[in-house]
Amino acid sequence: MVKMMSKPYILVVFSSTSGATEQLAHSIARGVNMCSGMTAKIRTVPSVDDLINTDQAKTQNVAYATSDDLANCSGLAIGSPTHFGNMSSGLQHWLEKTTGLWFSGGLVNKPACVFTASASLHGGQETTLINMLTPLMHHGMIILGVPYLSGSLNKTERGGTPYGASFVTGGSNSDPELTDIEHDIACEQGQRLAEVASALLRKENSE
Repeated sequence: MVKMMSKPYILVVFSSTSGATEQLAHSIARGVNMCSGMTAKIRTVPSVDDLINTDQAKTQNVAYATSDDLANCSGLAIGSPTHFGNMSSGLQHWLEKTTGLWFSGGLVNKPACVFTASASLHGGQETTLINMLTPLMHHGMIILGVPYLSGSLNKTERGGTPYGASFVTGGSNSDPELTDIEHDIACEQGQRLAEVASALLRKENSE
């Protein structure tokens, strides 16, 4: 019997409270799916409150990320709202449980990127993005940002950085929906991630 090979995928993992980082996750996934031969797998992580109060855990529309999801991905995108200039405790907890993959080198040379959202313009987006990049660099992953070549970064007024896609929700009195420009930035980031992952897979399979 011939064993069927599963389609390569990019794992998109997000933590979200207001829904902004979830919107970015889906825009990144759309970009991933533009790349022929690659698909996006969207997953979330439980909050620390949900981990403590398992009987009161929120119902999720998206499945939680598993260690197998991470181990078998061809590339990774992770996103979180900014919490005092850092990622959410739920995403931090999930990343801290990946030491087994660090010991085995399971994520070495796989491409990765990050994304975030904040309520205010200077809400700590860039420090959050860089803090999310740190454990990925410890895993030996190939870090991808957002190039200025497309021009979208020069047009945005609600987010977007060279370190990763982002969005400013503006708080409760503003429109929480992504603008077309922020959607485009996230989409381009996802497409770039998938294209690099595909190129690395082709090189690996040709050796």
